[in-house]
Amino acid sequence: MGRSALTQKQINAESVACSWNPLINRGEGNAHRGRPGVLGLIDAGLGRKEDALREGRKAVELLPVAKDAVNGVHMIEYLAVIAAWTGEKDLAFEQLRIAARLPSRVNYGQLKLHPFWDPLRGDPRFDKIVASLMPKEEL
Repeated sequence: MGRSALTQKQINAESVACSWNPLINRGEGNAHRGRPGVLGLIDAGLGRKEDALREGRKAVELLPVAKDAVNGVHMIEYLAVIAAWTGEKDLAFEQLRIAARLPSRVNYGQLKLHPFWDPLRGDPRFDKIVASLMPKEEL
């Protein structure tokens, strides 16, 4: 990524972070328990590694799959992306393996094509997860 593209990405992420701050700080009810996951993605995009990882872990803790099977798995997905973007590949693969075993948005096509996963491409662990999700041919 070129220097100007990175700068534009940071400017856009700063803008998003500023837009989210009032929502993040309101803390209204259960509907916004996933906010730390989104904040973690924003922090990861801004290069705030420790903040991003803390928020991603907090999201998984606040909204576990055992309490909310639908949204809880999204928090696991967020943490996997955050970890990938911040260079924490072991954590990314750990979370991605969990998400791949659960009903989620993590599927063969998404892993093959979505740029979220670019930092993991070329790693044999990623290839193994992708292969495990490959559609099976029907006879």
